[in-house]
Amino acid sequence: MNILVWLIPISLLLGGVGLLGFLYTLRSNQYEDPEGDARRILSDEWDDHPKP
Repeated sequence: MNILVWLIPISLLLGGVGLLGFLYTLRSNQYEDPEGDARRILSDEWDDHPKP
């Protein structure tokens, strides 16, 4: 039972770090256009080879 004194605060700290990271990505608008990326991958408009 002594180990729970260490494990519970550590797990709460790691969960808080994950939550802060998620909130940071929300505020920096990283989830703004998820459909655009999916359509760009399938588009033939851009090719991988540079033009000479």
